[in-house]
Amino acid sequence: MDSVVSDTAASAVGGTPLVAGFAEPDDDLKAWQTDRTRAPIATKIVVAGGFGVGKTTLVTAVSEITPLQTEALMTEASEETDDLTATPGKLTTTVAMDFGRITLDDDLVLYLFGTPGQHRFWFMWDDLVRGAIGAVVMADTRRLKDCFPALDYFESCGLPYVVAVNHFDGSELFEPEDVREALTIPAHVPVMIMDARRRISAIETLLALVGHALDETPE
Repeated sequence: MDSVVSDTAASAVGGTPLVAGFAEPDDDLKAWQTDRTRAPIATKIVVAGGFGVGKTTLVTAVSEITPLQTEALMTEASEETDDLTATPGKLTTTVAMDFGRITLDDDLVLYLFGTPGQHRFWFMWDDLVRGAIGAVVMADTRRLKDCFPALDYFESCGLPYVVAVNHFDGSELFEPEDVREALTIPAHVPVMIMDARRRISAIETLLALVGHALDETPE
């Protein structure tokens, strides 16, 4: 299947292949992991968006630990509620959350919480968002309307967010400003084109969110 969601997330950093979901060797441990007197700054990030947009893929691609996933097989019972037109090969779906961790600096650790995309699981969003500094709202240009509920949610609760357009194989590539106009995103909110399978691309999105959250709530 030519989609971001189904492909294995893997990348290369410094010429060394990184298999998604597994930590680097002990040689790469950070100072706070070996020195108990140096407590890291732990921050919570939410990854949200519509059904099948690539949230699980992003969390898996960047996590330095084996990510927690709550994937369940798709069944015939969901055919009338889950639209698979854009992702016909999708076999599983998140039914609770995804969880991963990434260290961005010696003392800065991000904990990633991916939300379920289907409407019937939205009741969990309030709990998943509690304590977060910001959110990544993922979008697919083939079905932009699917990200409106997430945009409305974060606008209403005042949580800083960025919009990350996940570019799927075979889909038309749009400029960020075209997406901003289509979704009526405020000028101060970053809009990025990214590939959730690529670790570096996903990390750039997370860095943009951290910077935006600091600008919005500098204290």
